[in-house]
Amino acid sequence: MGAGTEPDGSSRSDEEWERFLRESVAGTANAPKEPSARAREVARRLRAEPDRSAGGWRDHPPARPKRRVGGYVVGLLIVLALIFVALAPGRVVDLVTGSDSSRPDAQRPTTADPFRGSPAATWASGAAGITMPKEAKAVGWMSAAEVQRALTRSKDFLVASSLDQGVLRGERPEKAIALINPHQKDVQHLLKTAFRTPGEKNNPLLLFSRFQPARAHLVGDVVKTRGALTYEEGERGALKVTADVTFVYPVARTGGDDDILRTIIRRELVLSWDNPDKVSTEPGTFSVISYKYDMTNGGCGTPTGYFAPPFGPDPHTDESGEEVDPYDRDTPFGRGESSKDECGRATRS
Repeated sequence: MGAGTEPDGSSRSDEEWERFLRESVAGTANAPKEPSARAREVARRLRAEPDRSAGGWRDHPPARPKRRVGGYVVGLLIVLALIFVALAPGRVVDLVTGSDSSRPDAQRPTTADPFRGSPAATWASGAAGITMPKEAKAVGWMSAAEVQRALTRSKDFLVASSLDQGVLRGERPEKAIALINPHQKDVQHLLKTAFRTPGEKNNPLLLFSRFQPARAHLVGDVVKTRGALTYEEGERGALKVTADVTFVYPVARTGGDDDILRTIIRRELVLSWDNPDKVSTEPGTFSVISYKYDMTNGGCGTPTGYFAPPFGPDPHTDESGEEVDPYDRDTPFGRGESSKDECGRATRS
């Protein structure tokens, strides 16, 4: 039902009634002299309430939206926590384990964990870290199967020369030597003199990794490695294999304390599997085209035929020369046949 009714029965809207009542209260000329009881009641109400001419008398102030402050705070804390984990993962481990990796002792290698604090801790062990081409294809005088066999024997040489436990203890690397072409005069001369009278040009370390048992020994039986073999066609249709591998040896002083350091060697070997119709060779052997190595924490000075780790309170300072990162595999080789008698200082080990 409407807010009011005209004498002829027609209805007035609420807005018209409100205007009529306001004019009645204000005493306008057109206002009725004797308003109805309902009109008088409404008039009293209008006098008691503040003027709402700016809006309808049924208007209500809008409700304020609720602020979800708690959700924003939780989200911000999660973002900050993720940033902290990304920037300081070691501190997160400390909080969980109760240790403190910010102290130098927390990163020192131990007998139980000789690769502690080293980038090599996540590397593969031994031969598993030396990757081979996914697929062997025919090259030069060799079929695909022969190329695959030559690649496998090239990797065998790396294992026999730089990972064999006996060779690392200073034994003669007979298995590795057996894979080298016996008709290659310059390399055979190196092999005959290097183990008897080692020198700069005839140093067994150019091809083999060895430690003198009286001075140092490998900690555990794990050597960390990272590298790969690649191949292409070489001279006279030969198969040319290039090996670029980094070896990380954790060692300790023989008869000494528990001071452990890591000798790091990066080797580059270029081998040629020659066509026996064109080059004097023996089946199952290769010729050595070139050999180079980068060494840190392996000793300096007059060659002895063995790596000589510089044990001491700060082994990095025992070496002269420029600072080098032994884990940087992108820089060119700086040691080998034409290198100077100079050792770099490892920035990390």
